[in-house]
Amino acid sequence: MPLSGEAIRTMNYVDDISVTLRRILAVLPSLTEDERQRVAEHIKHAEPSYESVINAVASKK
Repeated sequence: MPLSGEAIRTMNYVDDISVTLRRILAVLPSLTEDERQRVAEHIKHAEPSYESVINAVASKK
């Protein structure tokens, strides 16, 4: 069964997220320990979180 345009767009968003995460990983070595800690805290408190989106995708609502 072919995917809808909306499903394909959503998968492209996931690809964009992956690109962003690779960029974050690439810059981490250049940050100080304090900066890394602040970035980590920022990621932990970001909403919606990656985990909350995974839970929404997996739910059967």
